[in-house]
Amino acid sequence: MIGTGFILPIFIFFWIIGAVLIVKEQHIHRLLVTLGIFSCISFACYLLLASPDVAMAQAVISVFATITFIVAFEKYYKYADRSVIQAKPSMVKFLAPLCFCIVLAAMFIYFIPDYPFATALRDQYVSMFKTDIGGENAVTAIYLGYRLYDTVFEALILLVSIMAVIHLSHYKDLAAPRGMPSEIQNSDIAAVTIRLVCPIMMLLCIFLIANGHISPGGGFQGGVVAASLFVCRYMIHDLYDIPIVQVINFEKFIFVGIVLLGALFIYLSVQTYFPINQTAYLVAMNMLIGLKVACGFLIVFYRFIAFERR
Repeated sequence: MIGTGFILPIFIFFWIIGAVLIVKEQHIHRLLVTLGIFSCISFACYLLLASPDVAMAQAVISVFATITFIVAFEKYYKYADRSVIQAKPSMVKFLAPLCFCIVLAAMFIYFIPDYPFATALRDQYVSMFKTDIGGENAVTAIYLGYRLYDTVFEALILLVSIMAVIHLSHYKDLAAPRGMPSEIQNSDIAAVTIRLVCPIMMLLCIFLIANGHISPGGGFQGGVVAASLFVCRYMIHDLYDIPIVQVINFEKFIFVGIVLLGALFIYLSVQTYFPINQTAYLVAMNMLIGLKVACGFLIVFYRFIAFERR
């Protein structure tokens, strides 16, 4: 049986090749396929590196991003010059990034240090997280406890990114009264399949958020799954009856709630003065993060559907 130590460098090699090909690719059809392959390789690498939480996040975000890219590029196909899109690249343009990928991957694998890493901080997290933060999942304890600054900053980046999508668009309206329906609505098989999948997705969303402190998952993964429910809703129903302005304001209040709850529990240690369970804090934070991620991705998808697609 081939060990993980042999398989991982192979995946890393193709990982680097995929990243460079994504940057160099100009044909949108091939770009979407390359993005999907890159996401699969990333998922495998994270699993081999014993990071199931990150692998799960990569999987759900790649599915949502692929759908969003397809919707965003649909309008481009209507106006793009077909002669430019179908132009075949020369052999030099193909070999140059390929050779660069090979050299880069070889250097990466060759210079992987073979000496033992300093594990003092990791050992402290693994041995103390149940007492300091609570729960059974060390990853959740780290990003909601020891590294809460990083989590708050990532939530802020998501909020800023959503505001950028809204304000940098050519359309200045925040909501659209109507728009283009999905072509999938005309397919009975697709509509029935989506209706069967949606309850399963809802249960998966609840499971990921509610059990993020004891198993791989959490607010981010559950939030993306929740946002995917709105994508399914658009495919079989209209999406334009959602009060998107209220969703935008709600996401801002959730971000404030994440900051306040984290500050009260981690930095002010209110649990030492009041009988607050550590598990309750982890579940509450995962719920807030899940709601924020769901609102954020819903706003981005709505933006492309309601304005960029028409």
